[in-house]
Amino acid sequence: MALIVQKYGGTSVGDIQRIRKVAERVVRTYDKGNDVVIILSAMAGVTDELVRLANEASPSPDKRELDVLLSTGEQTTVALLAMILRSMGYNATSLLGFQADIRTDAQACSARILSIGADRIHDLIKKHQIVVVAGFQGHDENGNITTLGRGGSDTSAVAIAAAINADSCEIYTDVDGIYTTDPNLCDKARKLARISYDEMLEMSSLGTKVLQIRSVEFAKKYNVPVHVRSSFNEEEGTMVVNEDAEMERLVVSGVTCNKDEARITLKKVPDQPGISANIFSPLADAKIQVDMIIQNTRTGGETDLTFTVAKGDFKRAAEISRKVAKEIGAVDVLTGDGIAKVSVVGVGMKNHSGVAATMFSALAKENINIRLISTSEIRISCMIEEKYAELAVRVLHSAFGLDSES
Repeated sequence: MALIVQKYGGTSVGDIQRIRKVAERVVRTYDKGNDVVIILSAMAGVTDELVRLANEASPSPDKRELDVLLSTGEQTTVALLAMILRSMGYNATSLLGFQADIRTDAQACSARILSIGADRIHDLIKKHQIVVVAGFQGHDENGNITTLGRGGSDTSAVAIAAAINADSCEIYTDVDGIYTTDPNLCDKARKLARISYDEMLEMSSLGTKVLQIRSVEFAKKYNVPVHVRSSFNEEEGTMVVNEDAEMERLVVSGVTCNKDEARITLKKVPDQPGISANIFSPLADAKIQVDMIIQNTRTGGETDLTFTVAKGDFKRAAEISRKVAKEIGAVDVLTGDGIAKVSVVGVGMKNHSGVAATMFSALAKENINIRLISTSEIRISCMIEEKYAELAVRVLHSAFGLDSES
């Protein structure tokens, strides 16, 4: 017997027929002698519709009330699944976030989980109940309903799995695992049987949307094995676990591509202490996340400084940068989109040399110019023109031997 947490969201609970399919899968797991806790997202499209209604009600919806509204999406799915399970002859109880005692900070619409009081879930499990918990939501110290931001149900699932000491956490989605790259960009992409927490963190931060990055952080911190699977078939998916020696044999595990990038360059910035802080502090105050940064030193005590931000922050970041440029005496601010970031990721990079050389040579052979470069211990990213992004993914996928099992 095992204690298994299963999370279903989006298209997996897209309508009542899909919720019935989820119930059938849950029952199969339960009938094998396992204890089961289910985490659900809202039906596909429901959260977007609720946001639309909120914006119709007010040009600037109060965030506390928005949390109250958005949480109803998950309330619907957990109640429906519990009803279906009971109609099939199984004891099932639905819990909302506050009933499961998922405690968060008070940051409306993007709260972070502080703790989970697992007593009620454990009590229901002891009574042989199938527990169905609303993902994406919790409550703050004042009893206000809070939501965790987009993808928050993944975080709920892993956090609950850690709190109840589950044997595994299964994330069911519309894809059947983690691939070496996006199959829509490269038809030679392969499903990975296993991937390390660190690799998954890098890939999530670089645009892979299969797992929400905070859920991976929780999994790594509490050593929760995560199994990414499809809710539309019975195939084994990808296990996200601690790295092992076998993983390190593969130098690169995956190639990612992110087209949600824009570039800002401050020209002829005074090259002196404190200038970088003057540039990036106002961006941080505006909650704008800066990605890649490069500085090119000129003669005469000046430098050019280039950085990238998400396209959604581009306009505000450019306005702030122009204001800062005037204050620090920079000559000009150049902006532009039409760029993409391609990256190679792999824990094996820690123990192998020549990864950067292979990457740069592969791109050079296709006349793909590199604008910016950033690295970590297990990742190398290059900024290139967006029109070459898909070609770059395929080229790098082949260059690092990911097209076949050998």
